[in-house]
Amino acid sequence: MNNETTGWTPLSHADEDLERAKDVPDTPQTRAATYKLAWADEDFMTRRELRAVRLQLELLKPEMTLAERGIRSTVILFGGARLPEPGGEAWAAKNETQKKNLLKNSVYYDEARKFARLCSQQSALSYYREFVVVTGGGPGVMEAGNRGADDVGAPSIGLNIVLPHEQAPNPYVTPELCFNFHYFAIRKMHFVMRAKAVAVFPGGFGTMDEFFETLTLIQTGRMERVPIILFGSEFWKHAIDLDYLAEQGTISPGDQNIIDFVDTAEDAWGIIARFYDLR
Repeated sequence: MNNETTGWTPLSHADEDLERAKDVPDTPQTRAATYKLAWADEDFMTRRELRAVRLQLELLKPEMTLAERGIRSTVILFGGARLPEPGGEAWAAKNETQKKNLLKNSVYYDEARKFARLCSQQSALSYYREFVVVTGGGPGVMEAGNRGADDVGAPSIGLNIVLPHEQAPNPYVTPELCFNFHYFAIRKMHFVMRAKAVAVFPGGFGTMDEFFETLTLIQTGRMERVPIILFGSEFWKHAIDLDYLAEQGTISPGDQNIIDFVDTAEDAWGIIARFYDLR
């Protein structure tokens, strides 16, 4: 145990007692589930009554890791898992129309990759403590974001989620910054807790969920104003109509101005650079 990070104590550390608990005689008593240390007992830790403890652990584990790494701020890349790399296969298409549109929107895979490079080049100036790229860790736009950081030798974060269908982290996430979550709510907290900018690419329900939750936090004053940038003017013009919401009175006039629309990585980075007066 490293006393420099944990502080000295005359008491036994938990990891030491965990090893000692394994080195006991094999008896009916030591084989009983009740004998296991509570926090090392998976059956106990996954009981419904322990949900509050699991929520806390999912908040603490990434928070402690990122703090130890010295990461102070991030740039979020939200976007569809189904968008292929240009020249790749539209694997998620269910018909020819979807195939055509997914291939058309694959241009945003490249733009996400370029944008992540620009963010990561800025991040290098702070020894990768500021403007670190963070994605959902999966395929599509998420892969492009982590890949762009990897292109320039920068670390990037992946916040994966356990889903009913198999999901593996994309290979470009920095391994020691690759996290996995059970709770969507805690995962979304980690997305925004350090965010200095939010880039949203074409996507589906998950992208909309993440985008509107962040938008709501800013619109209600629960989160500092940061650039929220939507990639793909044509896509978003059809996907959402904020002017209509303002006309209907369900949002305030001017709430639309929280968002910027762009089509290129350079334009997106220009918005961030001007917002933070970066040279």
